[in-house]
Amino acid sequence: MDPSGRRVIVTVVAIQSAACLGFFSVMAHLVAHLRHDLGLLAGTVGLILGVRVGLQYALLLPVGAVTDLLGARRTGAIACALRALGFVLLGGAESVGALLCAAVVLAAGGALYNPAAQSLLAGVGPARRSGGFAAYVTAQHIATVVGPPVGLLLLSLGPGFALLAGTAAAMWTVGGVLFLLLPQSGRKPAPTRFRDILAGVRTVLGDRAFLLFALMTAPTTLLANHVMTAVPLLGFAPGAATLCFCVLAAVAAAAQPFVAAGRRGERPWVLRLGLLCAAATFFVLAPLDGTQTGPLMLAAVLNGVANGLVQPAIFQRTARHAPPERFGSYYGVLAFCAGMFSFAGDLVVGRLFDLGPAGATVALIGVGAFALAAAAGTRGP
Repeated sequence: MDPSGRRVIVTVVAIQSAACLGFFSVMAHLVAHLRHDLGLLAGTVGLILGVRVGLQYALLLPVGAVTDLLGARRTGAIACALRALGFVLLGGAESVGALLCAAVVLAAGGALYNPAAQSLLAGVGPARRSGGFAAYVTAQHIATVVGPPVGLLLLSLGPGFALLAGTAAAMWTVGGVLFLLLPQSGRKPAPTRFRDILAGVRTVLGDRAFLLFALMTAPTTLLANHVMTAVPLLGFAPGAATLCFCVLAAVAAAAQPFVAAGRRGERPWVLRLGLLCAAATFFVLAPLDGTQTGPLMLAAVLNGVANGLVQPAIFQRTARHAPPERFGSYYGVLAFCAGMFSFAGDLVVGRLFDLGPAGATVALIGVGAFALAAAAGTRGP
């Protein structure tokens, strides 16, 4: 690997480690904070989480192309600044309005961050791309393992959730500085005017094979993220929920070398197997009532395998298909579809959980059914 490519991968992995450590230390305990500290209904919790996810991925439709315009380095620094501000706002929010404001700022930062980081990795060259992305996702999963215990420790120190959110803001600030330390790219972004953002989006929408792939993989964000919402709402204690998230992340990290080897993630069966494991996760969770730790750990392992297979498979197949100068636009359309599905799913699932155990069971079985449908319908772009 050339020195500049090596530097890009090492720096992006370091950024991912700092950002995800801050993110998951908060998100593992956010539902409990909203539900128990602030006394919100499950439907309101679902609304706040859904606004963050839905708006983040809605913004990706234009923001993916904005990344092609501004450049990944500059876009990533702006993203980290917004995420840091969002966590500061979240730490002091006590009303639904303030929480929604924090969710909007976090969404804007997240929309900018993902295409920036992944565009940098997509540009290092096919020979090292899969290995770089594997390291990037492994860093995320390691942070997912470390983050929840760090969050518990910070919550126990006294100031509570405000200290935890402030620490996350500091981690994202570090990430922003690291983005600025990256070298300027020698390749100019493809668009030259902001109106050309629409041209980038139109290019992707005209690619029928990729658009079908994006629509069929739309449930993947809900499948990856909803475990962190469902487990606390099922009544599991914070310790059991934290153990679940740590097991999930450790299994996902262990799966990364398998997917990266020989660009295996580009093979359709890898994505299908991941989606089948995701479906099994929610079928296992559906009958649980917050006391069965054994089945919860089984669900964690299944979801870890699913995440470990699905994320790199989608990235590798997108990077192979998209022109290098349009990766941000392609990623934006893909993530937009996934985010809109997740937003709608969070709202519906939250309402079903408010109906009691029967509603929760129906919600989780429904999420699993969407994973089965995606596995049956997925084709290569």
